[in-house]
Amino acid sequence: MTLAAFLAVALLHLMAAISPGPAVLMAARTGLTEGLRTGAFLAMGIGAGAVIWAAAALFGLALLFQAAPVLLWALKLLGAAYLLHMAWGMWRNADAPLDMSQAAQLPRSASAAFRQGLLTQLANPKPAVLFSAIFIGTVPPGTAPWVFAALLLVVFLNEALWNILVARIFSLDRTRTSYINLKSVIDRSFGALLAALGLKIAAS
Repeated sequence: MTLAAFLAVALLHLMAAISPGPAVLMAARTGLTEGLRTGAFLAMGIGAGAVIWAAAALFGLALLFQAAPVLLWALKLLGAAYLLHMAWGMWRNADAPLDMSQAAQLPRSASAAFRQGLLTQLANPKPAVLFSAIFIGTVPPGTAPWVFAALLLVVFLNEALWNILVARIFSLDRTRTSYINLKSVIDRSFGALLAALGLKIAAS
C-alpha cells in the first residue's frame, strides 16, 4: 500500500467522521449536558466502535452482507431501535429542569460514557459498507499487518479526536448557559434529529 493511498484513506474517513450523524450528535449533547471529560470518554467509545466496523470491513463483512442481506437489514433495525429509544428519552425529559445544585453528580462514569459512545457507533452498520468501499480500492491483497494496524489507529484517532473537539465546543460556558435557557427546545431538537437519523438508517 502506497503512502498516497494511506493518506487518501485517512482523509476520506476524516470527511466521513466529520459529517453529521448519530455519533456527532451524541458528542455535542454530552458536551452540553455533562462536560468535556464525559464527552471525551464518549468520543473514545465512538472511536472504538469505528475501529470494530473498520476491522470487520477489512475482513470481509460487506461480502457477508451481500450474501445475506437479511443480516444487514436486521442490524439496521436493531440500530434504529436503539437510536429511537435514546431519542424518546431526550424528548420525554425535555421539560425536566436541570438541577444545577446537583451539577457535581451529573456526569456519568467514564465506563458508562465509553459504552454509550461504542453502542451509538455500532447502532449504525453503514460504516462497514463505507469502509469496504474505501478499502477495496486502496488496500491491496498482501498488505502487511502493521499497515492494517496503522489504518485502524487512524480510524480511531479521526473519530475520537473529532468528537472530543465537538464535545469541547459544546461544553464551553457560553454554550452551556444557552442550553440551560433553552433546554426544552434543544433537547427536543436533538431528540428529533436522532429519531430522524434512526429512521433513515432503518429505511436505507
